[in-house]
Amino acid sequence: MTDDLLSRRARLLGGTSSAGAEIERSLQHAASAAVAPAFLKLDAVGARAAARAVDTARSSGAPLPPLAGLAVSIKDLFDIAGQVTTAGSTVLADAAPAAQDAPAVSRLRAAGAALIGRTHMTEFAFSGVGLNPHHPTPANLPMATLDRDTPRIPGGSSSGAAVSVAGEAAWAALGSDTGGSVRIPAALQGLVGFKNTASLTPTEGAIPLSTTLDTVSALTRSVRDAVLLHEVLSARRVVLPSRPLRATRLAVPTTLMLDVLEPAVAAAFERALAGLSRAGAQIVTLDVPPLADMAPLQLNGGFASCESWAWHRHRLATREAEYDRRVVTRIRRGMAMSAADYIDLQTARTAWTACMHEALRGFDAVLSPTVPILAPPIATLEASDEEFFRVNSLLLRNPSVVNLLDGCAISLPCQAPGDAPVGLMLWSRGHADDALLDTALAVEAALAAGASS
Repeated sequence: MTDDLLSRRARLLGGTSSAGAEIERSLQHAASAAVAPAFLKLDAVGARAAARAVDTARSSGAPLPPLAGLAVSIKDLFDIAGQVTTAGSTVLADAAPAAQDAPAVSRLRAAGAALIGRTHMTEFAFSGVGLNPHHPTPANLPMATLDRDTPRIPGGSSSGAAVSVAGEAAWAALGSDTGGSVRIPAALQGLVGFKNTASLTPTEGAIPLSTTLDTVSALTRSVRDAVLLHEVLSARRVVLPSRPLRATRLAVPTTLMLDVLEPAVAAAFERALAGLSRAGAQIVTLDVPPLADMAPLQLNGGFASCESWAWHRHRLATREAEYDRRVVTRIRRGMAMSAADYIDLQTARTAWTACMHEALRGFDAVLSPTVPILAPPIATLEASDEEFFRVNSLLLRNPSVVNLLDGCAISLPCQAPGDAPVGLMLWSRGHADDALLDTALAVEAALAAGASS
């Protein structure tokens, strides 16, 4: 079992550790040269206070809260009372501090999380790469162990969130997922990223990218931690029937989602499918024609461009020079969409979703690579707009299908031990979250058994 949040919580309950000691360990990792760029603001004072409160409660015999004073990082998209929310920009640096916590932050705090700091992100969450010209980009930590001389992208937009977890500064990270912004960095850094059905978690108190697609969710080190964080963020109990893999029917779409896979991704994906088949899962490969019919949903940048244009247009009129120019390019695509176009887009999405549900009827979940490539070098994408947008498109391609579907999805690491991180994405229709998490637990166990055999 991976050393995850629930393992640490068990040690606290068993008296072999304390929340205070755990926070000092997290802060030490957060201050290291490799992890420090993951944070735009570190809150050691607040984190230590939260840990002390948990240790005091434990010493008095009170029950520990679910997150037990352990470190959780917060993407710089979410309001924290008394702090300025900049969404990775300089445009909002002079904004007033938040008057109150975003509901997601409030729920984490109430569950006993020690909020260790605000994390690096793509400016205004508008790319899956993770670069930000206003702040040093934190390098992909697992890839650094394999290729120390070539810093590689962390994935975005929840870039610092992923690095904070991969670097053991946080045991979980609050992020957002509009087209894959939790699952992409999870896949590229060997973590678990769960995108729940959007309506299950509140988006209030978070700067929007797309009000239609934005989802509040978390990055963790294991599926069982993903279950716990989802319960906290959604304020609901997840029901896990513990259904065995041999009773599970899984689809593998050959349309779009297996295109142009890098050899390492293809090999890890095939290895994962073989392991799941040996564990008894019924895996069916099939064409899914609606996946080839997504062009109308992406016209002029789709929901993200038109809805971000609505939010940013007044600021761009006076402060465009302060924005990341690549972000501006994507926002301005929304200028071309009329109100009638927007209504047509909503109608087209509804029809497309119905076609997808019909095409996948009879399956418990769908399997695909989370992203088709390994993490490329940072320098290459900083130097070339063409390469940046090519890679960004590839990273978003598979995960964004689930956002358009208004579905749920989870990315799990599926690479062989010692290999570069590769994500396996399980996904399903909306409000199938509990069944998907249940399947993900079984898949995670089967993958771990295959890795040790």
